[in-house]
Amino acid sequence: MTFLLLFRTLESAEFAEMYEISVKKDESTKFLVKYNNYIREFKFRWTLYVNDGLVIFHSYDNKLGQSLLYLNTTNQNFKVFLKQQNSASYEAPYLLVKFKEFDFEKNRAKFEVFLSDKKSQIKLEKIKKKS
Repeated sequence: MTFLLLFRTLESAEFAEMYEISVKKDESTKFLVKYNNYIREFKFRWTLYVNDGLVIFHSYDNKLGQSLLYLNTTNQNFKVFLKQQNSASYEAPYLLVKFKEFDFEKNRAKFEVFLSDKKSQIKLEKIKKKS
């Protein structure tokens, strides 16, 4: 039990911010990523949940990506680097999107979005949905 708590503490120390999100099919989730004089948009949505796999479309800085995520496997998340890695000793800030749960009754997927930013260079802002 002590090992598990210690591991969880070390894991959470790696991330500067964490958001919990629940979204419906084809509902887009958006974040503004701000650093230096740049403002970039990161967004993702899911389109299909079949055979325990969730199909995700995501984009950051006009770069598109697609991921297939599964619960309780090593393929449960995807990572998006927010800046270029300029040297081997520098770990670029990134977002980690983790598929946590699928609610069959509400047809919603639940995610955790983590920001790893060891040098505190990034300001992350979730864009609220319009009412």
